[in-house]
Amino acid sequence: LWQYRTQIGYHSFHTLWMTLAGFGLAVAFGLLLGMALGASRFINAGTYPLLVGFNAVPKVAVVPILVIWFGVGWQAPVLTAFMISFFPIVVNVATGLATIEPEAEDVLRALGASKRDIIVKVGIPRSMPYFFGSLKVAITLAYVGSVIGEYNASNVGVGNLMARASADFNVPLLFAALIALAALGVIMYVLTVM
Repeated sequence: LWQYRTQIGYHSFHTLWMTLAGFGLAVAFGLLLGMALGASRFINAGTYPLLVGFNAVPKVAVVPILVIWFGVGWQAPVLTAFMISFFPIVVNVATGLATIEPEAEDVLRALGASKRDIIVKVGIPRSMPYFFGSLKVAITLAYVGSVIGEYNASNVGVGNLMARASADFNVPLLFAALIALAALGVIMYVLTVM
């Protein structure tokens, strides 16, 4: 680790920002789509099977397509991180909104609340524990996604460093990169939990 500290620091920074970029996209789009799925049974019935099918596709198989579309660079790791971490956020937010009791909805409607009022004032606060729980899972998945993307389709990042070390049979650098990955993963998880 000490011998390769400069390389590991440089590539760890790139892995960190690619992971956080993909995670940020997943949070934004996952929250919006999860709210739409939880608020509307019609949207849920039409979209949920597509999401499950999309999630079932191994993301490693999608990386070559991303390379063809965007080339080798930061785009493939960011999009891989996004694709892997998007699903748990959507499912948890939709589940949180769907847990509003029908009796509570009936009472609120009798008091003059609209569907929008029920979602904004009851559904969203009720889904927050589900949302924050999903972030713990999503950050680790985003991290795995960015490393997979770096390994296959990037010229920077710890994943790329590991691919080059493996090709050169540089076992000390490979183990140092693994330790750096573990430490970075723990740091990101702890920051998400706080």
